[in-house]
Amino acid sequence: MNIPPHTVAQLEAIVGNAYVFADDETRRNYGHDETEDYVFPPAIVVKPATAQEISAIMKLANAGQIPVTPIGGRTGLSGGALAIHGGIGLSMERFNKIVEIDERNLQVVVEPAVITQVLREAVAEKGLFYPPDPSSQGSCFIGGNVAENAGGARAVKYGVTKDYVLNLEVVLPNGEIIWTGANTLKNSTGYNLTQLMVGSEGTLGVITKIVMKLLPKNAHNILMLVPFFEAKQACEAVAEIFRAGIVPSALEFMERDAIDWALEYVEGISVDIKPDIQAHLLIEVDGNFPDVLFSEAERIADVVGQFRIDDILFADTEDQKNALWKMRRNVAEAVKSNSVYKEEDTVVPRYELPRLLAGIKAIGKKYGFRSVCYGHAGDGNLHVNIVKGNMTDDAWKTDVPKGIREIFELTVALKGTLSGEHGIGYVQKNYMDIAFNPVQLALMKGIKNTFDPNGILNPGKIFPDQS
Repeated sequence: MNIPPHTVAQLEAIVGNAYVFADDETRRNYGHDETEDYVFPPAIVVKPATAQEISAIMKLANAGQIPVTPIGGRTGLSGGALAIHGGIGLSMERFNKIVEIDERNLQVVVEPAVITQVLREAVAEKGLFYPPDPSSQGSCFIGGNVAENAGGARAVKYGVTKDYVLNLEVVLPNGEIIWTGANTLKNSTGYNLTQLMVGSEGTLGVITKIVMKLLPKNAHNILMLVPFFEAKQACEAVAEIFRAGIVPSALEFMERDAIDWALEYVEGISVDIKPDIQAHLLIEVDGNFPDVLFSEAERIADVVGQFRIDDILFADTEDQKNALWKMRRNVAEAVKSNSVYKEEDTVVPRYELPRLLAGIKAIGKKYGFRSVCYGHAGDGNLHVNIVKGNMTDDAWKTDVPKGIREIFELTVALKGTLSGEHGIGYVQKNYMDIAFNPVQLALMKGIKNTFDPNGILNPGKIFPDQS
């Protein structure tokens, strides 16, 4: 949708001429995220700096029924920030301040464009801990994490973004500015608008401030890399670790291709892997008492020792720990550097991981595609990278979607769901009928209509095209 000249002038009056962009280069730059190779340039990019400016923009857009797409760090993998209907691309990048770190109440007030790693490091300097750590933490925005309910490696012990959000300042599609809750750990006062907003993928309101709880920072951790001769056994070992009474702070699964490609992609990291190793588990325990951690690590070693494994690598130094985490966090980029790919974000109860992995491989064989699997095994979250490789364009366009649908059908049959942390956005919306029946989808659409009756805010996301 194009923007009339008089509306452009009104936008310039709201935010200033220097923060309104209509040139092709800027529009294209803000028209993509990390979702495959999609590019949907907005008709115009606007960069406000205050909730009041966003309020004025939303009132203008609502009156003219102009689509508005909130755009954060553009690291998303589900197309949530793609302006598929053109209109206004609402860049949030000027909302980049940590407003307050409240050491008395272990809370932080932060604007949405603060980079997640910057936030984590800032609170760590105060002896505090913000646990959610998505792989893109060095570039993703905390507002996008809230919009997608991002997780990360340490979600298995500490939970995901929703578990830390206490209160939100939000601009509604009609321009009203509200706070959704209170800065308290308990709140049984009415409907929980805060948690409704978390994970809503920018379809219900524009988040302008976030109040989050923090934890005391743990002093110690132990990191171990466990090689398995069978990928299935690596998945089986995950549930057994928990059944033994251990809750790791991270428990990551990487099959052989994932770790091989990551080692090729990331310079300066070397891990000796025997040819017949099929998968690895990267396992961390953390806490304040080294003796307890050593005991937990020994118990984990006993559990995984019941399976066919090679020698366990214990990271002895901080540099070695950082290298192993760097390898894990770069798997997605390594896959992307090798081939065009589609990434699915399946999640099942952790005991079902072996069946999910076996099913994914069988479906890939049926439809002729290769998959590279890795993810947060401790909470059953398996990222499935479907690699184009030598597939024809026709097979990529027609056969792969059929395979993806079968993967999601298997996931739901195993009591899981379509996405653990990446969101539905643009690319997964037409699979929503697998997870939800018409009654459930109608309820969600009713909520969307209550917040956004004109359907201007991030349209074309989450809901199937035909429903």
